[in-house]
Amino acid sequence: MAYTVACSTLWGVARADRAPDVLVYLHGFRSSPSSFKARLLDERMAALGRSQEFACPQLPVSPRAAIDLVERSHRLGPDDTLIGSSLGGCYATHLAQRHGCRAVLLNPSTRPAASLARYLGGQTMYHDPSQTFELLPQHLDELAAIQVEAITLPQRYLLVAATGDELLDWREMVAFYPGAQQIVIEGSDHGLSDFSTYLDAVLAFAGVLPDQAD
Repeated sequence: MAYTVACSTLWGVARADRAPDVLVYLHGFRSSPSSFKARLLDERMAALGRSQEFACPQLPVSPRAAIDLVERSHRLGPDDTLIGSSLGGCYATHLAQRHGCRAVLLNPSTRPAASLARYLGGQTMYHDPSQTFELLPQHLDELAAIQVEAITLPQRYLLVAATGDELLDWREMVAFYPGAQQIVIEGSDHGLSDFSTYLDAVLAFAGVLPDQAD
């Protein structure tokens, strides 16, 4: 599928020459480590012999607890990369701003406190409907508390946004990450069912593979 790349002059500015200490995938709302994107990344890192450098935690429903979990589990720094999908993109942006690490945003939710308000109440997990949880008003307050209003050092961000996203507006994503490396996919969907097409670009930005521009 065709895609366009914007701001290519910023590609790789924040990359280190060595492998990252850690590559962490942060899943979206109602999702889990069973996400096909998480599994695809896990399989690819294993094929590269670098399984020990990849992590995908099950995030708690509380945004505050989710952030605490990631920060307790990893010493994030400029050589590390977070890959955040949807709500996980909000988390990845907050953590990148706080710790100076890189972040790849996959159809990120840029204002989740507003976009998730309609989901208040009981919910089921996508990959295991027997698992239920409740989204509470306090969770929206926690999202508002970690909201990034404007990114700094845009070279540490890679945005992958699909014009066919049925849940979030790709134009808001593009506007939220000005100056960042951006891959805008014509079509596709919120889950990025064609993520395998862009996997190498993501891993190159993270320093796992050689820069595709090399």
